[in-house]
Amino acid sequence: MDFAGKHIVVVGGTSGIGEAVVSKLLAAGAEVTNIARREHSEVSNISLDVTSDFDAIEGLPEQIDGLVYCPGNINLKPFQSLKPEQYLEDFNLNVLGGIKVLKACLKSLRKSETSSIVFFSTVAVHQGMNYHTSVAASKGALEGVVKSLAAEFARQKIRVNAIAPSLTDTPLASALLATEEKRKASEERHPLKKVGSADEIAEGVLYLLSDATKWMTGQILHLDGGMSSVRPL
Repeated sequence: MDFAGKHIVVVGGTSGIGEAVVSKLLAAGAEVTNIARREHSEVSNISLDVTSDFDAIEGLPEQIDGLVYCPGNINLKPFQSLKPEQYLEDFNLNVLGGIKVLKACLKSLRKSETSSIVFFSTVAVHQGMNYHTSVAASKGALEGVVKSLAAEFARQKIRVNAIAPSLTDTPLASALLATEEKRKASEERHPLKKVGSADEIAEGVLYLLSDATKWMTGQILHLDGGMSSVRPL
């Protein structure tokens, strides 16, 4: 996929999936701006905590061809252990943070003829999973946002989609994959018998950003090793 001449904004591009997305975009010729609390050494950077109170973002490109919102968390606890404020924390990060960033970027996105926005959901929205109540609640809300915005922005030729991965081998998930026993158990839960990699998810992001999906909007792309839809015998 060729991204020469395109400017992509990646939110959270210094770790895990976001870092892999930035690397692949650079290799494909894109200009990249990273919005995060930490700087990426190879791209333009804007320092921002997405959970803070902001309306505008200084230093954005005049035209943005793609926006990828990568921040997320793994707040896995039994229902009785979750406090109401933890639901709000997840919602602020996964939903409101993305909405605020998008509002700030929208003027620049409208200047492109091929704008594409990519959010992240989770397999736990469609596949009921223990201890995922809070993250599934916020990501489920985000899927609703994706579909609503896809409808609203269609006439402006701005596409909005999301990726719903399963467990992915990133620093965020390190505690869940800390031992060979834990990794093996996680692999066995997936029909393809492996845990996803950041590079594999990043390939899906570039696909959604590219012209290969210029007739695709309002969709949730399940990159989850088959967990949400396959039951091998």
